[in-house]
Amino acid sequence: MSSIHFTNAQLVDPEAGTIALGDLLVVDGVIADGPAPKGAEVVDCGGKHLAPGIVDIGVKVSEPGERHKESFASAGRAAAKGGVTTIATRPDTSPAIDTPEVLEFVARRAAVDSPVHVLPMAALTKGRDGREMTEIGFLQDAGAVAFSDCDRVITDTKVFSRALTYARALGALVIGHVQEPVLSNGAAVTSGKFASLRGLPGVSPMAERMALDRDIALLEMTGARYHADQITTARALPALARAKANGLDITAGVGIHHLTHNELDVADYRTFFKLKPPLRAEEDRIAVAQAVASGLIDIICSMHTPQDEESKRLPFEEAASGAVGLETLLPAALRIYHDGTVPLAVLWRALSLNPANRLGLPCGRLEHGAPADLVLFDVGAPFVMDRTKLASKSRNTPFDGARMQGRVLGTWVAGTRVAGG
Repeated sequence: MSSIHFTNAQLVDPEAGTIALGDLLVVDGVIADGPAPKGAEVVDCGGKHLAPGIVDIGVKVSEPGERHKESFASAGRAAAKGGVTTIATRPDTSPAIDTPEVLEFVARRAAVDSPVHVLPMAALTKGRDGREMTEIGFLQDAGAVAFSDCDRVITDTKVFSRALTYARALGALVIGHVQEPVLSNGAAVTSGKFASLRGLPGVSPMAERMALDRDIALLEMTGARYHADQITTARALPALARAKANGLDITAGVGIHHLTHNELDVADYRTFFKLKPPLRAEEDRIAVAQAVASGLIDIICSMHTPQDEESKRLPFEEAASGAVGLETLLPAALRIYHDGTVPLAVLWRALSLNPANRLGLPCGRLEHGAPADLVLFDVGAPFVMDRTKLASKSRNTPFDGARMQGRVLGTWVAGTRVAGG
């Protein structure tokens, strides 16, 4: 029997919404009650914060197909260094994860190479082409935790409604990318005066609202379980609030970069700030952060999207979209804690408890019997981000050179230390 006794820790309990000085006992990889047994390893937390490990929904690991961008080994190391103990991986690989055979390959590679838990998603339609739905039941049996075509929005409403109906019958979670695809095609930034001054093709924020309205209507028709991967505009929030008030089984997330940056950050045509959807106005960023604080937006994720140097060293309009975020998620999220927008316990609800609940996982809490997936961090430790020191194979982070606060001191997965120390 192995045991760890964490002492002198500020325990962050997102379920109770409390932060209190105390001890935590781990026995055989599970949070336990009672006095520490003789011989237990003692970890003196020095008054730092101990919280459930982050559960990150929507991570891209580029296996199969583009292993030079990110592998399960490198993504796992980055996650551990960032306090992320569970990652739900996207199916937008090459080929797409759309058959049980590909899913089982991914699961085997992850089990061998990654020090953190890896839960694969599967594509909703074959090849993510939006024409024919995948074998959702077989993929569920093979271990798929959710179904998504990622940023390839299904334009055929009949195909999407049938997929939602089938998913509803199986209790499967569908994750949608709420951007109207025709309006969004070819866009590099959010439309407006700033985009015009920079000569960049833009998309209206209404593209997000239009796509969300369509998906909500289909949820009313089918009763499916649904998660919007990124809500980034103030215009989408009233529709989301109405859908929740009407009892639909809908949750929503936001990527960390949309919580911490705005459209002005692309001023120097820095392609590390090119994201999908594009960065929004500061008013949108503030509204979305406040929606996290109120609980309207349930989940914060990294939307980790590795891109190699060649795909980013291009003119802004031609460069690939996306940024890495596994290792920077925790200190970046702490920005909206330090500025007073979101209390720490509420922030951890969005980072850990809510994503765990949405995926039906027992982690994300500090209750007895929960897995000992934990992160110890110094909430105020300052540092300057240096992208060359990231564990990810790709280093396309918009935080390069940024002053940040919040450093991970240790990460444990099922009671085993995987980072820090």
